[in-house]
Amino acid sequence: QVQLVESGGGLVQPGGSLRLSCAASGIIFNFNTMAWYRQAPGKQRELVAAMTTSGSTMYTDSMKGRITISRDNAKNTVYLQMSSLKPEDTAVYYCKGSLGLNAYWGQGTQVTVSS
Repeated sequence: QVQLVESGGGLVQPGGSLRLSCAASGIIFNFNTMAWYRQAPGKQRELVAAMTTSGSTMYTDSMKGRITISRDNAKNTVYLQMSSLKPEDTAVYYCKGSLGLNAYWGQGTQVTVSS
């Protein structure tokens, strides 16, 4: 059974930093693409960042410059380093791994930015 487990969420003050981790298990090969999404209360889930095995990345405009996605293929783990966090960044953050036509989601980790 393929599983993705997020960790690293929590409560941070505006302007603070946080690093999220997503570890995948149950597969032999790495996902072609790993990504981070977030869903704020009352809003649609949105793509935050994505990274391929070759190192190509993309970032949502709302967080570009404040986040960095990285990947450890040996551990089949993806990270999301966040800084200069804003209250509007408050959301449940999910990771997704994709390989071919298959996609797998983690359960999410709560990030709350508040003073």
